[in-house]
Amino acid sequence: MWAEVDKRIRRAMTGVRQAFRGVLGLVNSAPAVQLVQGEGLAGEPLRDLELFQHFGFTSNPPAGTAIVVLPLGGKTSHGIIIATENGQYRIKGLAPGETAVFNAFGDTFIFRDGKIDGTTKTFTLTASESMKFDSPTAEFTGQVTVQQKLSGNGGMAIQGGDGASFTGNVSQTGGSYTTDQDVVASGTSLHGHRHTGDSGGMTESPL
Repeated sequence: MWAEVDKRIRRAMTGVRQAFRGVLGLVNSAPAVQLVQGEGLAGEPLRDLELFQHFGFTSNPPAGTAIVVLPLGGKTSHGIIIATENGQYRIKGLAPGETAVFNAFGDTFIFRDGKIDGTTKTFTLTASESMKFDSPTAEFTGQVTVQQKLSGNGGMAIQGGDGASFTGNVSQTGGSYTTDQDVVASGTSLHGHRHTGDSGGMTESPL
């Protein structure tokens, strides 16, 4: 069995020159398969080599990235790039089993054991239909702005800061409004207002 496998591998590798290292220069990211220019470690110019990447993931490596070239048919001009590495930007010190996604600008996503750490300047997620977060808690350390209606079923609790402010009508259905402080409407205090009594004079302030 294994002899037959080895035979097929040797047949497939016929005419394939030994892989070699090089350094990436320019990348043309417009075609279906990216085309790379660079040079081999011996100064051999590399032109329009195809950069093969795994399905579902693509990147445009920066100049200076190390590459591994596999010449097809023994010709460098027909070579394909099967691996890239750039120690300047690669996230170092990952624990066994951890995975990271990074770029040349400092943006990172690190998948740890039961935890994902992400770092970027601006994060934009676009969902054409809906988005759901299934989590017992969610915490935001900065300001939160909602452009459309805000709905909820678990009540709302606010403390500290400037309290809560509303612009427009406020409607309440069911339940009651309770406060241990005064209520002021159009400048009139519910707790401290006075008005003209039925028999003349001014009423006392409500207790």
